[in-house]
Amino acid sequence: MTVRHDQLANAIRALAMDAVEAANSGHPGMPMGMADVATVLFTKFLKFDPANPKWPDRDRFVLSAGHGSMLIYALLHLTGYDRPTIDDIKRFRQLGSPCAGHPENFELPGVECTTGPLGQGFAMAVGMAIAERHLNSVYGDDLVDHATWVIAGDGCLMEGINHEAVGLAGHLQLGRLNVLWDDNRITIDGSTSLSTSEDILARYAASGWHVGRCDGHDPADIERALAEAAADPRPSLVACRTIIGKGAPNKQGTSATHGAALGVAEVAAAREALQWTSPPFVIPDDIAAEWKRYGARGAADRAAWLERLAQSPDRGAFEQQMAGDISVEAALQAAFSNWEKMPLSVATRKASELELEGLTAAFPAMIGGSADLTGSNNTKTAATKPLTKDDYSGRYIYYGIREFGMAAAMNGMALHGGIIPYGGTFLVFSDYCRNAIRMSALQNVRVIYVMTHDSIGLGEDGPTHQPVEHLTSLRLIPNLRVYRPADSVETAECWALALAEKNGPSVLALSRQNLKQVRTGGETGSAKGAYRLRAAEAPRRVVLVATGSEVELAVAVRDQLEAQGIGADVVSMPCWEVFDAQDAGYRADILPAGVLKVSIEAGTTLGWERYVGSDGLTFGIDRFGASAPAGDLFKHFGLTADAIAPKILAALKA
Repeated sequence: MTVRHDQLANAIRALAMDAVEAANSGHPGMPMGMADVATVLFTKFLKFDPANPKWPDRDRFVLSAGHGSMLIYALLHLTGYDRPTIDDIKRFRQLGSPCAGHPENFELPGVECTTGPLGQGFAMAVGMAIAERHLNSVYGDDLVDHATWVIAGDGCLMEGINHEAVGLAGHLQLGRLNVLWDDNRITIDGSTSLSTSEDILARYAASGWHVGRCDGHDPADIERALAEAAADPRPSLVACRTIIGKGAPNKQGTSATHGAALGVAEVAAAREALQWTSPPFVIPDDIAAEWKRYGARGAADRAAWLERLAQSPDRGAFEQQMAGDISVEAALQAAFSNWEKMPLSVATRKASELELEGLTAAFPAMIGGSADLTGSNNTKTAATKPLTKDDYSGRYIYYGIREFGMAAAMNGMALHGGIIPYGGTFLVFSDYCRNAIRMSALQNVRVIYVMTHDSIGLGEDGPTHQPVEHLTSLRLIPNLRVYRPADSVETAECWALALAEKNGPSVLALSRQNLKQVRTGGETGSAKGAYRLRAAEAPRRVVLVATGSEVELAVAVRDQLEAQGIGADVVSMPCWEVFDAQDAGYRADILPAGVLKVSIEAGTTLGWERYVGSDGLTFGIDRFGASAPAGDLFKHFGLTADAIAPKILAALKA
């Protein structure tokens, strides 16, 4: 007998309600409501091969409404991916199961990105679509020719980041991006009419999108709408009118199905309504076989692609770019290629620009950009012409004033593969994109955040623009390397380390004001996170630890102490996280016991006690800044050698 569409879709519904019921936790409503749309997408449109989930020319599928994670777990299992197994699904939301509460890219092949914070999956998909168009413009249809499909919910479309992502995608006319909106008109609180009266389709149309509608439970109408979206040269939004919890006769269409198990009685009633007679977690053989058949159809597409790759003169370059391997040594060589142009006194943002000239010329995978601060962040180079709707081969994106959207799009580009994204804004505006930075770290992706104007040293713009707590705040994020280089040499080293690290993001906190060159070469000190920049000449009694612009201040303090017979080391600590990863012996050598340890950083002092100890001294700023020239501000806040040295001497006497 032929397996009907509704039987295929009901397999998704059954797995979703059974898994949530077993866990007594989860969101059955969205997978049950979108089962018909997902079935049409995966059986008629999506290009994928479960036997090779990382095939570069596969379509990308993003479940932006990540709370409905059982939708993707069911689809991966049914179409033949090695995991999740049925036992994995039985352990949905349990410790050690790859079927986490929200989909995690590092747990399961086939999960393209980690979603759950609403709107970010959508915005990451924009980045994936940018990556596809760029790589297509470089390598052609034979090697890169795929779409990005998204299932998004009402929450994804309400979040502020959605406006940023929609505007960017429409501006770049990303026609391979297709978003299927689960238009069920229900949120946790109840009907969407409680909180919004927005004309969603009109907003998207005004942003340059193709928009359409379909009955989300009519497979023929779904197929029509998806075909129209796939054919349109604009990014597409399809409003799929659905019933949340479809099949649960007493709860469907209500918020009761959104974020809780249906309950034993309602699951039984749903089985009867759906005519699903199999026990929990059992898929009838004919339905399972039909799903596997659909899953296997992508093998022929992948085989044909492999033939084209084998014959392509670009094979070597393509494979190298997709692999993304960069050594610290190669990056340093590229960064130092313009060294003769480097002034001895230069802002680290300007040093970064000069070093980027060599880096972007050497590594074509690097795509830069800025959130409307190109001239301040110094992120554009001669090698990075603009990426536009008329020329996707460009390597520089003008993101506009969309910090959050920029950060999420960069995550999507990195997840797509073949792209190493970097983007700039002011450090104080890291708050705007913080959750996307957190998602960079959680997803283990190489995204480089160029955050300039890193302290009160930016001067007259005042406390609204002067970061004080931001370095400390960013250092709290696991798997994020926060680099604050002291001069042009350290800036090059930090760039090299960030580029070589494939499994996590980096922040480069760079100065607006000129800094003296405190290093002339030697070993890559930044590679250990902290290193002895100046050794004590008199018997060591003090270790001065500083970052960024305050390293030259620490050197000046050290000179005053040495002039009075007080031996003082200067330790430059460009990255806490890297230093913390060093062995205990190295850390003890750099920060030895039995001496007074002193930290100097133009930001909050919180956290420095872990390095200087309870009896150490911390010099910083534990209040908001002020509007004045930079030199006046450093003097006002006591960040001068003349202010710090006497306090160290007093502490030594005490």
